[in-house]
Amino acid sequence: MTGTPRVHRLAIVGGGPRATYALERLSADIGRLGPGRSLEIRVFERSGEFGSGEAHSPTQPRTSYLNRIGNQVSFAADESVKDAGPLRAPGRRPTLHQWCRSRFIRTGHPDLDLGPEDWPKRYVHGMALQDMFGSYLTELRAHPHVDVFLHHEEVVDVERHGEELTIRVADGVGFPADQVLMVTGHTHHDPRWSARSRALMDFACRTGSTYVPYAYPLDKALTADVSGAGHVVGIAGMGLTAIDEILYLTEGRGGSFVPDGQLGLRYRPSGAEPAKLLAFSETGLFTFARPDNHKEADPARLEHQGVFLTPAAVDQLRASVGIPRAGAGPNQLDFERDVLPLVVLEMAFVHYTTLFGSHLADFFGERLAGVYRGFLAGGPPHGDRPGDPARLLGPLEDAVSELADVVDAVLHGRVTVAQAEAGTSGRLPVEATVLRWIGVVFGAEQEAVTRAALCRNLAAPERAAASWVSPWRLDEQPHGNRFSWERTLAPLAAGPSRSPEEYRAAVLDFMDRDHVWAIHGNLNNPHKAAADGVWRDLRGVISYAVDDGGLTPASHRVFLSRYVRVHNRLANGAAADVMSRIRALIRHGVLDVGTGPGTVVVRDAEAGRFRVNGPVTGASRLVDTLADARIHPFDPHLDASPLFRNLLEHGTVRLWRNASEGGDVFEPGGLDLTDHSHPVRADGSVEERLTVLGPAAEGRRSFLLSALRPGADHYVMRDTLTWLQDFWGMLESADAAGIAAVRTA
Repeated sequence: MTGTPRVHRLAIVGGGPRATYALERLSADIGRLGPGRSLEIRVFERSGEFGSGEAHSPTQPRTSYLNRIGNQVSFAADESVKDAGPLRAPGRRPTLHQWCRSRFIRTGHPDLDLGPEDWPKRYVHGMALQDMFGSYLTELRAHPHVDVFLHHEEVVDVERHGEELTIRVADGVGFPADQVLMVTGHTHHDPRWSARSRALMDFACRTGSTYVPYAYPLDKALTADVSGAGHVVGIAGMGLTAIDEILYLTEGRGGSFVPDGQLGLRYRPSGAEPAKLLAFSETGLFTFARPDNHKEADPARLEHQGVFLTPAAVDQLRASVGIPRAGAGPNQLDFERDVLPLVVLEMAFVHYTTLFGSHLADFFGERLAGVYRGFLAGGPPHGDRPGDPARLLGPLEDAVSELADVVDAVLHGRVTVAQAEAGTSGRLPVEATVLRWIGVVFGAEQEAVTRAALCRNLAAPERAAASWVSPWRLDEQPHGNRFSWERTLAPLAAGPSRSPEEYRAAVLDFMDRDHVWAIHGNLNNPHKAAADGVWRDLRGVISYAVDDGGLTPASHRVFLSRYVRVHNRLANGAAADVMSRIRALIRHGVLDVGTGPGTVVVRDAEAGRFRVNGPVTGASRLVDTLADARIHPFDPHLDASPLFRNLLEHGTVRLWRNASEGGDVFEPGGLDLTDHSHPVRADGSVEERLTVLGPAAEGRRSFLLSALRPGADHYVMRDTLTWLQDFWGMLESADAAGIAAVRTA
């Protein structure tokens, strides 16, 4: 066929990481573009930061870190991705660590001098994203029938005009498109659409105080005139965004951290930081430090595989105790009643197999078999104590008590290993259990001493052993180190009300302990292994239980409001090195955590400032600037961009609804999308020319904020491939229809 090639027009709305992944697959697979077809690609990114988007901009302050190690971030499909299509040579698809090493060799910049398990700064990730985006862009532009245009514009609407779509940008210009990929990333709420935020803004305007509803970009939101020397800044939140704000306002203002012996780091102020930073949240605690990742040596073997918390278990619970939903689909569950007990059981199982050894997995499994089967069947273990998430742990705790008795007897010379094994009828490998426990609690050197003694048929060194001290702040008695769901959530010891100073001391003590647990790692520390092994390694199973209306509407509300925060605190925190900086700032005094949990912000009209009250500690602090450090879920009605509101008004999209058979309905905020991420219109039809990936799907799906991970058949790449196959399918169908029309003519 001759003549001018037919033009197919693809618009990509959003130029951040997902746009980079989309261009990677499209450029690798561009050979599918037929000879009679040309492709016009337009990428729209309102920040102009193509490849990284604003969130990962290379121009952001140097004080923010990724919360993933460099070897766990990639930019291209690899062999783990099923049906990925053409793959790049390994040298052309580096991990972030490999990219940093190659750049360090060329530049010598210290921020690029990273090992595979180091935590890169976020701006470095942005540099790599823009570099990789640029290389994919160059490949596409080298194709004779591909044109790519980059638009530093904000898209405010996607209009439908018959068979054609129009991308409308903020200045009113329209661009025609045949297909649209929407990868807008995480956006923030416009405070004008929230009654609470409006009230805070109005108060700030009347009094001359300052309210910062959104922290990013940090250097634009937290300028020196509202957060400089002499100011008291209140930071509402104690998660990753709060940590970004705190480090920007201290280290980013010229302060520095210097080594300080056993304390780790000491903060040296510059004089340009605020007079005081007051950090507060509902829990009164920062997210816990991420453990050193010892699983990278062999993720397929070392990442935890569920024993009790499995998709099959979720399916069985749906059949036995599930509640019918409105319309078609599997029965719904109650997260706290049905799923959380399995989460807690799996955590306890990982905790104890880490502490005493993985060789005991079958021993623990046999003890738990009866209660586990009964629970899945909806029998008494399910209905007993429905408010107690730890109600399945009884047989496991009994088994651990037996083990602890044996280990204690061997360590104190009351029995030999042989006698202990005979006493268990050979059911327990006592020597391996004793050695593992000593290795975990006291370290490799003490384990080797004990191994040598046992090899010479001597009694275990009875705490030559008495002088040993756990370097990891673990309990030094075999009956200690018990798993507790309650202490996991609330690690500060319960007691009478504390003063602000006493609470600060308790927080620092916990953070010091949490730091050494993190250094101990996710394969050796039982506490960190339990959180990492379940809330990270089995996050996909939790999503399997929750997503697509898997929970009742009421339970879904609870999950999003409570357990996403639990996940973030236990398993999605900052690196230990980053948290060392936070500890140093608390010790210095520039960072105040003394208001404790349950803190309330009030508008003090008499003082003309915001007041932060701590009901547990009795602290009451006035702040000049109140900065919100919470990332809000996607909600098109509150979004700062008009794009999704306009799409809702046109009926091009609608919100996803979780509906029960009894009439309860919950709209978490995300869009109603098909399995291929095409939006469902207001009339129930599907707009197959649009594909929406990322946070706009929140609600129907969970845990969607993530960078691409290598070697994991990662869901981010799977979503990209689903879009790509639909893209080619639509283009090739149009080609076939065009050929048929020509032949008919």
